[in-house]
Amino acid sequence: MAFFGKLIKRSLTVGEQLQKRRRAAPIQLQRRTLRRLLKRAQGTAFGQYYDFKDILQDEHCIDTFREKVPIFDYDTMYEQWWHMALREVEDVSWPGKVTHFALSSGTSGAPSKHIPVTDEMRRSMKHAGLRMFFALTNFDVDPDLFTKPMLMLGGSSDLDNQGGYFRGDLSGINASQPPFWLRPYYKPGGKISRIKSWDEKIAEISRHAPEWDIGFLVGIPSWLQLMMERIIEDHQLDTIHDIWPNLEVCVHGGIAFEPLKKGFERLLDRPLIYMDSYLASEGFIAYQQRPETNAMRLLLHNGIFFEFIPFNSSNFDEDGKLIGNPQTLTIAEVEPGVDYALLLTTCAGAWRYLIGDTVRFPEAGNPEIIISGRTKHFLSICGEHLSVDNMNQGIQAVEEALDLSVREFTVAPVQEGNRFLHHWYIGTEREVDKEQVTRLLDEALKQVNDDYKTERDSLLGIRVEILPIQRFYDWQAAKGKLGGQNKFPRVMKGKRFAEWSAFVHRSLRQEGGG
Repeated sequence: MAFFGKLIKRSLTVGEQLQKRRRAAPIQLQRRTLRRLLKRAQGTAFGQYYDFKDILQDEHCIDTFREKVPIFDYDTMYEQWWHMALREVEDVSWPGKVTHFALSSGTSGAPSKHIPVTDEMRRSMKHAGLRMFFALTNFDVDPDLFTKPMLMLGGSSDLDNQGGYFRGDLSGINASQPPFWLRPYYKPGGKISRIKSWDEKIAEISRHAPEWDIGFLVGIPSWLQLMMERIIEDHQLDTIHDIWPNLEVCVHGGIAFEPLKKGFERLLDRPLIYMDSYLASEGFIAYQQRPETNAMRLLLHNGIFFEFIPFNSSNFDEDGKLIGNPQTLTIAEVEPGVDYALLLTTCAGAWRYLIGDTVRFPEAGNPEIIISGRTKHFLSICGEHLSVDNMNQGIQAVEEALDLSVREFTVAPVQEGNRFLHHWYIGTEREVDKEQVTRLLDEALKQVNDDYKTERDSLLGIRVEILPIQRFYDWQAAKGKLGGQNKFPRVMKGKRFAEWSAFVHRSLRQEGGG
């Protein structure tokens, strides 16, 4: 097996080197990608309406594309185009019939969105997964690891058959037909992956855990942590390495890992190699390619054309909605340290699509990003401009100061009289002094955000409530959002926060017998 592992690693190393040699300038890759997308879709209803044939004749097709095609969010894309694809109309915004739709509420919308997943997009995602696997050779990985199974924790692969199409969680769609190179290594296997109940799936994984020699974990870190806790409890272990001694790599995504890392590593005998990934229902966007940074390299020639909108008050209102039709930037025009809202044009028929995430480039001239937040998940009641990235940094500072593990949190703007405050709900299993947490969090936010420090006196204050982590999971279960790619929203506003707050206080009354 050692020889076989070395052979696999050598093959992957060659693959990664070939990928590096083939790279052209980022803007050249993106220009080619856009031309391919326009050419493929020129005969669709969307392509004819926006005259893709004419755009393709222009030498400066990127500029013409930006002039002719408006910016869409999910609602406008669905209302004008995708609703027809859902009714099985062919050639709407991508050639052919869409046979799969990913159900996604993200962390902002309430009803499930139906995101088209075309055959081309599924191939694109599989190709991206293989390239990420190639990149493992850039990390300090023992060759034997490449002979070990990979446990991928996601939604059910038993997709809902709607007659003319299938729908389900994106991770379930991908698990229903794993790539050929992954099948010999894939766990928990087809039978368990089809289980729809989250609790039943975790119970089955735990039951079979002693039979597997897992080397890789893949999934949203909060759900991976719950799974490991269940296995450790069921088998009376000290750490997950007692049952999976060769576990070395964790590929994570979906939410920021740093605030969870302390609690995650308490379940390990030794740290893992961590790789961040950016896989959304709309496409595989980026992955961490090297260990020296947490930033992720954009997939610039894999069926997605990217545009970037500076995330500021000129382009977005206080609710995170786009103002007008702002000028967008290409990969050649972005600057480091600036938050940008991300637009995607994809091989699934999304065109200039506002995905709802904000990203930042740490280095000039390097197409690597970090996810800095959501366009609708920020707080700026009085100019404090508090992003999800700032919130994660604040929570992490509290964890380090108190040796605390925070699994979930959410925050909302609340009006009292004619002033506002930030109302935080923080999930942890330890009893902790709420006033101390409040003070540490407030000070940490001042350190990471100058606007917050400047405008802090304009706020009435911050209010912190400490909850058992189960309260967050109970809420997600009540909403049918437990496990898979579901994430707890970091910012709540309006009706949604009122529902959450009522749920929390109702639960507290029931526990108290009131």
